[in-house]
Amino acid sequence: MENSIFFNPDTAEWLDLGGGLRRMMMGHDDRIMMVKVDFERGAVGAAHSHPHSQSSLIERGVFEVTIGGRKKTLRAGDGYFVPSGVEHGAVALEAGTIVDVFTPAREDFL
Repeated sequence: MENSIFFNPDTAEWLDLGGGLRRMMMGHDDRIMMVKVDFERGAVGAAHSHPHSQSSLIERGVFEVTIGGRKKTLRAGDGYFVPSGVEHGAVALEAGTIVDVFTPAREDFL
């Protein structure tokens, strides 16, 4: 039970997504999910949409984030919200990490 409630980044595993991206699951149930995504400098989170609502925090680095055609440069401590079905993507202007929270959980990540 403890492993499904507490998150330890020292023992969590990264999933290599290719293209300078990797993802770490931080916790989930069927209603909510939190993941970390590491970007190498220049890595692209390709524009996409999904039925999940998403709220994200720039943990470190600098990103150009596009949501619904609107672009903004975001830095550590900044965040954003993506409504269900809205196209969005990010480009790492510097190496960095984004923490994403989805509702409901993304079954395609499991």
